[in-house]
Amino acid sequence: TSSGGFMLLHRLATPWRRRRTWLTCSSGYRKMVASRCLSPLATSKLSSWTSSMQGFETSANTLEWVMSELMRNPKVMKKAQAELRNNLQGKAAVTEDDLANLKYLKLIIKETLRLHPVLPLLLPRECREACNVIGYDVPKGTTVFVDVWAINRDPKYWDMPKMFNPERFDSSSIIDFKGTDFEFVPFGAGRRMCPGIAFAQSNMELVLAALLYHFDWELPSGILHKDLDMMEDMCLSVRRKNDLYPTANNLCT
Repeated sequence: TSSGGFMLLHRLATPWRRRRTWLTCSSGYRKMVASRCLSPLATSKLSSWTSSMQGFETSANTLEWVMSELMRNPKVMKKAQAELRNNLQGKAAVTEDDLANLKYLKLIIKETLRLHPVLPLLLPRECREACNVIGYDVPKGTTVFVDVWAINRDPKYWDMPKMFNPERFDSSSIIDFKGTDFEFVPFGAGRRMCPGIAFAQSNMELVLAALLYHFDWELPSGILHKDLDMMEDMCLSVRRKNDLYPTANNLCT
C-alpha cells in the first residue's frame, strides 16, 4: 500500500507529452495507478484531450469530490465496486463499452454534481432585454448568475438535500442534467449550456470506474470517515481546500 496516489487526478489535465515524462520519472506506485487508469485510452484520444483543457479542471475537481464522498460513505463505494467487478468479471481494464452497464456509478456522479457543483454560479449571462422576475425589474444588459448551489440544496426539490444519496436519482421520475430539469442544471441549460457534457460524463465515468475497479481505497490511519475534511476552495472552479490522500489497496486483476 501507499498513500497520495489520488493526486493523479490532477495529472489528467496535463498534455500527454508531459505525462509520458512524468510516468517515466515517477515512483513505481504512481506509475502503477496511472497505467491502470490510462491504459484503456488510445494515444489519439489523449492527444485530443490537450485541445480541450478548459474541461479538465472541472472534471478533475468533480472526481475528487466523488472520491471524497465515497470515502465518507464506504457502503456506497462497496456497492459501486460490486457492480463494477460483477459486470467486468476479471477483465484487465475498464473500457467505454463497459460504461453502459454501470448504472450505480452514474448515480454517484449525478449526486456528486448535485452536492458539489464545481461552478456553483455557472457562467455569467447578460440579460438581452428588460424583464420582470418574481416582482424584480431586471434592466437590459444586467449580468445574471444562476445560484446552482442553492437550487441543488433546496428542500422544495430535494428530500434531505444535505445527505449524499445516489439512490435519489434511481426512480420512476428520473432527473437528468441535460438542461431540461431546471432543479438540476450543473452544466447550465439552453443554447449556452456546456457543449462538452457527453465528453465530460464519459471521461469521468471511465476514470472513476478504473479507480474503483482496480483498487480498494481507505483513509489514512487515524482519520474517521465522518471526520473527513470537506472544506471548499475557489479557484477556476470549486475544489477541495485540502488535497485528498487516500490509500490504495488490493490491486484487482
